[in-house]
Amino acid sequence: MPGRPAPSRRTVLRGAALAPVAGLGLTACSGGSGAAATLTAPVELGAESEVAKGGAKLYRDQNVVVSRAANGILKAYSTICTHAQCPINKLDGTTLICPCHGSQFDAMTGKVVQSPATEPLQELKVTAGNGKIVAGPGA
Repeated sequence: MPGRPAPSRRTVLRGAALAPVAGLGLTACSGGSGAAATLTAPVELGAESEVAKGGAKLYRDQNVVVSRAANGILKAYSTICTHAQCPINKLDGTTLICPCHGSQFDAMTGKVVQSPATEPLQELKVTAGNGKIVAGPGA
């Protein structure tokens, strides 16, 4: 461009060196760990007795949380955060806490209780039979 000095070799090399680092930062924030957001088949989670009335249990390996209302009704939700698709790995009482950006969800309802997430967790079909909890399609 006329009237504009050409960038120095140092400026060009510095920009080239920083480009991959910026890409890594964007990848880290995208959250994807390869974890599927939904179950594609029914999966047996554990014993029905593992989820007390008014409580919840996190099944990390399956990315599912199961809660039981005071009336005994079971609910299940995907534990893939709706903000950046990170797998949620912490349950404190009935509050799910995402490790990526701190979003929190109510394990009893799937609703967001702390941002940055704005969308509730995906509800999954859940049944209990023969003493076992099963979640996912066809459960």
